[in-house]
Amino acid sequence: MRASVFRLLAALPLLAAPALAGEPAKGTSVSVYDFKVRTIDGRETSLAEYRGKALLIVNTASECGYTPQYAGLEALYEKYRERGLVVLAFPSNDFGGQEPGTNAEIKKFCQLRYKTTFPLFAKIDVKGDSADPLYKYLTGLPGKQGGQVTWNFNKFLVAPDGTVVEHFDSKVAPDSPLLDGQLQKILPERS
Repeated sequence: MRASVFRLLAALPLLAAPALAGEPAKGTSVSVYDFKVRTIDGRETSLAEYRGKALLIVNTASECGYTPQYAGLEALYEKYRERGLVVLAFPSNDFGGQEPGTNAEIKKFCQLRYKTTFPLFAKIDVKGDSADPLYKYLTGLPGKQGGQVTWNFNKFLVAPDGTVVEHFDSKVAPDSPLLDGQLQKILPERS
């Protein structure tokens, strides 16, 4: 009886510690699939929806020198979508105030100017104490997988099993051989 009570008491912190909004519970094995985010239209969704896909997670901005990378991201998405690539764009105003628009304005800009069809998410912070839980996770990873987001259009490549493969700087264009080579390694084989 006494041992049962101790086991129950030991388990209580795990049962009583709900995850923060969008953030997985502490002490659990985490992947990008464990995070909840909001779409550009404000609907809450889970990244688990993309399980089994190769992901390219990008912090974006509409008034940046790298903004033309939207076209390259769309081309990459169109090229590899049938093989399981999904580009996930997270607008952010963290660098130079280069994403001042509302979610509706960002969506309209992307669709009209760059004809984007990949998923857009609600504007978030990607650095500092106010960073979205997904970005706190990504930037907290060791080595070439993580590291701080240095500017708009940093890219995190994620394997279909949810493992972050590599973090690419803004200067690495969507059509770069470096990014394409890493992507080729993780895309499912053609059937």
